[in-house]
Amino acid sequence: MENDSETLVFQGTAQAGFLGQVGMLWDLGKAPLIVPMLKLLVNVCLAMSVMLFFERLYMGIVKLFIKLLRRKPENKFKWEAMKEDLELGNSAYPMVLVQIPMYNEKEVYQMSIGAACGLSWPSDRIIIQVLDDSTDAAIKDMVVLECRRWASKGINIKYEIRENRSGYKAGALREGLKHSYVKQCDFVAIFDADFQPEPDFLWRTIPFFVHNPEIALVQARWKFVNADECLMTRMQEMSLNYHFIVEQEVGSQTYAFFGFNGTAGVWRIKALDEAGGWKDRTTVEDMDLAVRATLKGWKFVYAGDVQVKSELPSTFKAFRYQQHRWSCGPANLFRKMAVEIATNKKVTLWKKLYVLYSFFFVRKIVGHIVTFTFYCVVLPMTVLVPEVEVPIWGAVYIPTVITILNAVGTPRSLHLVIIWILFENVMSLHRTKATIIGLLEVGRVNEWVVTEKLGDSVKTKNSGAKQVKKFSQFNPKIWRRFNGLEMIAGMFLFSCGWYDFYFGKNRYFIYLFVQSMAFFIVGLGYVGTFVPN
Repeated sequence: MENDSETLVFQGTAQAGFLGQVGMLWDLGKAPLIVPMLKLLVNVCLAMSVMLFFERLYMGIVKLFIKLLRRKPENKFKWEAMKEDLELGNSAYPMVLVQIPMYNEKEVYQMSIGAACGLSWPSDRIIIQVLDDSTDAAIKDMVVLECRRWASKGINIKYEIRENRSGYKAGALREGLKHSYVKQCDFVAIFDADFQPEPDFLWRTIPFFVHNPEIALVQARWKFVNADECLMTRMQEMSLNYHFIVEQEVGSQTYAFFGFNGTAGVWRIKALDEAGGWKDRTTVEDMDLAVRATLKGWKFVYAGDVQVKSELPSTFKAFRYQQHRWSCGPANLFRKMAVEIATNKKVTLWKKLYVLYSFFFVRKIVGHIVTFTFYCVVLPMTVLVPEVEVPIWGAVYIPTVITILNAVGTPRSLHLVIIWILFENVMSLHRTKATIIGLLEVGRVNEWVVTEKLGDSVKTKNSGAKQVKKFSQFNPKIWRRFNGLEMIAGMFLFSCGWYDFYFGKNRYFIYLFVQSMAFFIVGLGYVGTFVPN
């Protein structure tokens, strides 16, 4: 027993000695190193916050004027409904190609093909092209049968496959345009496998091209059929509504430029070819094409009144992969095209500044990095270093205004805004990581994971049935849904909150505790189980 007691005393002494050495090193390095470095980080983050603040304020003011002046794309660009020509007949209508890229889309292939074949347009002036990259033979057979079923009804539908998935979606779209029958087409409409256009989609978009030869792209708005499936889809709806209602419309109305969303849009094939066609050098082939086309002098139109049904990722894994692609790709594209944009001679200086500074730098880089770095790292660190303080305008006023400007696009979810902030901060961890990977062009820079789609499950109307299904999707073995990065971030924030509560100035401990809980919930894999009211 004596030996055991001596051992415990020795271990306790050793542990105390180790902690004492760590404390001593902290005290020695605090004044000359940690304090100056943290002050620098605070100033950098405040500068980025100000940039983001003025960007959001500018967008909000422009959107307000658009609303007050009732400016619509039909007013900015000439739009007239297409009229029947008795002499020319159907040849008076342009030839339209509809592309549906898909990859093992068992749940949604019937829905997407059916929606495309249901488009109202002269039957001899439209071609439906199913670009199937599926690796599952059974799914391929089902898609083939579906195409044959529609062909038997008189629909001009083509089923196309290729030997490999080189270039992923961009490669499939590029190969699809090489077929001889595409040469007769003037425009190409693109719909991902989970998108369902309304029958009048072409009647509402094609007239923009017919009467405005400088227009290359008409982008429609996404409408989310499963926004109420769980709390995570509700949060996505809030973020994407801001993107469509504010960012896309402001870009269209002011500079006739915005990033193509990859689906629910129509391209003038001449403009697509002139821009160099589809390239797979980044994971945002749609944005890449849009930037190259605008540098050639082409203009874009955002038709917000034209809505296309789509599906949001309803599992955290699918959403995380999607966000990695959407954050890494733009940063990598910025790295690749910044010089080309700056030296371009075909667009105005103001448009180049808008693309470089507003579209890329502030929204795609600063917006991601400052959210995680400031609110999840630097702000908590100031609790441990009381010599460094963050002014209240930077810690409270600016983020409050930014949050309000972001959230107004989804009035029905304003009561969820606090949860949305916490969730966005959690996701900023992955977005920041992906942005850095894209800027440095390392690691998973070109990783492409197709977003999982649930198809028929999103049609369920009974909330109880939805909730049961959501819980059943989770594996009971916790380590299979455990997210380590979120748990580490949660422990860091919780530790800072505990320190602030007991030893600090009690400035941020409530925020730190609540935010740490959000990281823990996501870290344990429960983010998709909550159904919103």
